[in-house]
Amino acid sequence: MIRKAVKKDIDAILNITKACAAYMIECGIFQWNEHYPNRLAFENDVARNELFVLEVDNEIKGCIVISTLMDEEYQPINWLTKNENNVYIHRLAVHPKIQGKGYAQQLMSFAENYAIENNYSSIRLDTFSQNKRNQKFYELRGYERLGDIYFPKQSEFPFHCYELIL
Repeated sequence: MIRKAVKKDIDAILNITKACAAYMIECGIFQWNEHYPNRLAFENDVARNELFVLEVDNEIKGCIVISTLMDEEYQPINWLTKNENNVYIHRLAVHPKIQGKGYAQQLMSFAENYAIENNYSSIRLDTFSQNKRNQKFYELRGYERLGDIYFPKQSEFPFHCYELIL
């Protein structure tokens, strides 16, 4: 079941994202760290009604942010659609112990259906250039890679931006 997150879900979400960060670092992927994602980001997501959680057996196993806010870092990208009716995916996470069971696919399908039902023109996101698994995940779903941006507090390496026209 996927539902809107509430403030009391944040501790469980942080446990998942910290486990994901540790797992990625073990794999040599320095995408998430002690700065990101953080409690304040998730509190803002909840306040904006943009954070969703995946529950399995009444336990939070994953999360996704479906936002209408375009990050400043996205400005230089030559997007496929106009910057006026888009959603942005952030902080997609599934606990490493249960990855590979289709939960991330469920969260992305939920986000895509949400965007279609609400008449958005496209879905945009970024993923780390060193995370080949994520790139393949989005490309197999039809997302087109458009350009690179940088988040200096996260990595010296770029993040690839993707868009899916709906």
